[in-house]
Amino acid sequence: QVQLVESGGGSVQAGGSLRPSCAVYGYTYSTYCMGWFRQAPGKEREMVAHIDSDGTTSYADSVKGRFTISQDKSTNTLYLEMNSLKPEDTAMYVCAFNWGYCSRLRQGSNNYWGQGTQVTVSS
Repeated sequence: QVQLVESGGGSVQAGGSLRPSCAVYGYTYSTYCMGWFRQAPGKEREMVAHIDSDGTTSYADSVKGRFTISQDKSTNTLYLEMNSLKPEDTAMYVCAFNWGYCSRLRQGSNNYWGQGTQVTVSS
């Protein structure tokens, strides 16, 4: 059973930075994909970024050049470095894990989910 625990959200002004993290428990080094989703009130959940077991990354167009996803395999921790934050980045950010390819993670098929961490960006 994979468990994910996020931390590091918060409130910042536009232009600021945050670095939420996600501790991942219960997985071995195999083929997997991990990533961050976000959901703002009244909006659909969207994929923000993901990284696979080979280290290949992918980003939503809205965050390219501003956000960086990374993983520390020594501590089983997933990070999302968020810079140049905008008010439209305000959302609940949730990390997810999937035993398989990132196409499955994006679909939400059989994902393990964290509890989420709130990010609020004020103008």
